[in-house]
Amino acid sequence: MTVMIDAMGIGLIIPVMPDLIREVRGADLGTAALWGGVMSTVFAVMQFLFGPVLGSLSDRYGRRVVLMTSLVFMVLDYLLMAIAGTIWLLLLGRVIGGITAATQATASACMADISAPEDKAKNFGLIGAGFGAGFVLGPLMGGFLGEFGTRAPFYAAAALAALNLALGYMVLRETLPAEKRRPFNWRRANPFGAAKSVSALPGAGRLLVVFFFFQLAFVVYPAVWSYYALERYGWEPGTIGLSLALFGISFGLVQGLLIGPVIKRFGEKKTVTGGLIFDVAAFAVIGFISSGTWALILVPITSLAAVVVPALQGILSKQVGPEAQGELQGVLTSAGAMAAILSPMMMTTAFFAFTGDSAVYLPGAPFFLAAALAAAALWVFWSWQSAPE
Repeated sequence: MTVMIDAMGIGLIIPVMPDLIREVRGADLGTAALWGGVMSTVFAVMQFLFGPVLGSLSDRYGRRVVLMTSLVFMVLDYLLMAIAGTIWLLLLGRVIGGITAATQATASACMADISAPEDKAKNFGLIGAGFGAGFVLGPLMGGFLGEFGTRAPFYAAAALAALNLALGYMVLRETLPAEKRRPFNWRRANPFGAAKSVSALPGAGRLLVVFFFFQLAFVVYPAVWSYYALERYGWEPGTIGLSLALFGISFGLVQGLLIGPVIKRFGEKKTVTGGLIFDVAAFAVIGFISSGTWALILVPITSLAAVVVPALQGILSKQVGPEAQGELQGVLTSAGAMAAILSPMMMTTAFFAFTGDSAVYLPGAPFFLAAALAAAALWVFWSWQSAPE
């Protein structure tokens, strides 16, 4: 519930950001889009830098205090953006937001603390389902509240974050006992030091590479789907929005309802292998298909690949002790943030290179690139499984 409310707060502000940036900057839509890109990048960079810091702090001081403190600053961040009169205050808001957006990583560490080894992957799927549900509901509410002005969704987001804080204060107990905590060390708290520390565990380094490659591939959807659907199928914004909503809902259902039975039936390793094989095939099919009707039918089916992340998290979580679960989740947050920084540029460049005046017209090029990245993740995972213990 905490993760869902948090995701709703993030999604609430998306529909009005273009108008708000134009309002405070006095710029046209193109310039607003550039500033929006800068803010998205800054947000991801802050997540990359501070995910391991907050994860390590939660290993030292406990999950509850880190989560509560992050939410306090998140409330203040939304209020700052609600009253911001300059583009620089909005940018500062995205800096603060990126630093405090560790709630999912901290919640995942809490879930790891309270889950039996055989239930970890299933419960990580519930975290993903909560985030997916919130990210579907948030933009819908934001679009409605935007009719009352560009600032209204930010006040609503602040209220949701405050509700999140109250919920956590009342019902969230500390999940990391004092005797299982470890000292805070800046050498392990920075993203590179934390990744090195986790990678030193047997086999964990390759699993982090699998996670990173998968995230690089998966970002193709938010990065180029709108452009691809317009170019390839001639879809209107309403149809594009419907397809994304279908994907989000299906993604949440897969992680919330399907991941448990799948892992119980096949185990985590076979689930990751099957999910990656499916992902390679799905990306390739989407890159080839020319029918908008079939594309719309396939969109929710492609969400079946969502089984990969919670299964990988479950495997990785078993590799580390209870005193380092926060560090691990911080590293995964950093890996996801780095993918969010790098992948959009890779995917949009591939789309640009094979559309317009290109000698070779291949608008599905970003999805073929994503298929190659997923295939690389699959190869690394196979090599990890075949390595000696």
